[in-house]
Amino acid sequence: MFSLLSDKLDAAFRHLRGLSKISEDNIADALKEIRLALLEADVEYSVARNFINLVKERAIGEEVLKTVKPGEQIVKIFRDELANLLGGEEVALNLSPPARILVAGLNGAGKTTTCAKLALRLKKEGRSPVLIACDLVRPAAVEQLVALAAQVDVPVITPNPGEKNALRAIKDALRRAEGMQQDTLIIDTAGRQEVDETLIDELRKVARELRPQETLLVADAATGQQAVRVAHTFHEAVGITGIILTKLDGDARGGAALSMRAITGQPIKFIGEGEKPDMLSPFVPKRMADRILGMGDIVGLVEKAAEKIDQDSAMHGVTRMMSGEFNFEDFLSQMRMMQKLGPLEGILGLLPGFSKIRKQLPQGALDPKKLKRTEAIVLSMTKAERRNDKLLIPSRRRRIAKGAGVTEIEVNRFIKNFRDMKEMMGGKGKNAGLMKAMQGMKSMPSMSRDGEMPDLSALVGGEFPNWGTQARGKIPRRGPGLNSAGGFGSLFHRHR
Repeated sequence: MFSLLSDKLDAAFRHLRGLSKISEDNIADALKEIRLALLEADVEYSVARNFINLVKERAIGEEVLKTVKPGEQIVKIFRDELANLLGGEEVALNLSPPARILVAGLNGAGKTTTCAKLALRLKKEGRSPVLIACDLVRPAAVEQLVALAAQVDVPVITPNPGEKNALRAIKDALRRAEGMQQDTLIIDTAGRQEVDETLIDELRKVARELRPQETLLVADAATGQQAVRVAHTFHEAVGITGIILTKLDGDARGGAALSMRAITGQPIKFIGEGEKPDMLSPFVPKRMADRILGMGDIVGLVEKAAEKIDQDSAMHGVTRMMSGEFNFEDFLSQMRMMQKLGPLEGILGLLPGFSKIRKQLPQGALDPKKLKRTEAIVLSMTKAERRNDKLLIPSRRRRIAKGAGVTEIEVNRFIKNFRDMKEMMGGKGKNAGLMKAMQGMKSMPSMSRDGEMPDLSALVGGEFPNWGTQARGKIPRRGPGLNSAGGFGSLFHRHR
């Protein structure tokens, strides 16, 4: 996500950080580079121009502090203005009774899938949502919503067979919903290949009848400026109250996210970063600004881990790793927990400085197919072999390679990397601090969404000599880093 924009901004900031004195002349070239980077990222022209003017005005004004390096201060100004451009503060859904959410958008943006994702999210928050199928145009749209509702275990109201009138369908659905115990209605409406008067007229009628607290536009982030124009048109027609950006995991530019708020005046409330039902996250402008600038989102990473990973199981694996008892069964369990967090590249992208580290990884290192090949190797072992790697003599390795559909060389490399990691992580002296820090995670304080970090002394209180270098995008020479000889991550990509 945003990799193209992040790389270009990083190049521009390298010049800015070296400045010892700020003047209009010496920042002009850097701001020109930043403006070009924004335009290449498909940010709307007027938005990019106004944004650069704001940054320039603050940078050469009185707000530059004498106690801070001028170059670093400009980077901070840029980060603050970027967060403001994205919306400033997180905006929650209005779910005051009767909580009715109208979901609109063009075909292909992921509208129906997003309805199910939103229902699952609200369900986890303690609400009782019901999905209402009101897309009577797209073939099998109703059937798709029914299937998704079953997947997330949420009730769904469908129109009568053969119904083609959206207004009549919504009236009937509202009547039927009154007899249910659900407190939130999520309405999936019809889309089109492009905005036309028929679509807008139907939406207006449904909105007048429904009187929703929220009218959310689902927009495909990868379509860039087209998504911005669609948002502007929908807002003028039916008055959207928020935006859900989908397919953000496949958008290297990010122009839509940067332009939406400025063009429509309405906040981005959620982002979709994958196809799975649980891959819908609140949009937090300050944290998104940090991600764009390569500063990562540790808060978001911890939130994902807390939601999807069993802490006791994770700590059990860490304890066994540090004690030298870690085996292939433990490895398989830990790998599957990591997979619950989503695509590996997306998760690592939440780490500070990963945009720089990514360039130094072997090509295809984060390919999900490599994880499957690794998993296949472990699953081709017998239970006894997974528990005792000393049993893996050459004849057994050949059998494992055939069973996994990989070469014997791949199996040998994987086993070697595993043993290297096991030996390194089982060191009693040099890893004592790491073990202490990992155990301290059990009592880690909660983190707020506003981007404020809690006290992380339990994790980084001098126990991690390599932490700072990784945060600045430098690969450490020793320790369990992404590219270290025996690092946990290396098991996924070093064998080929």
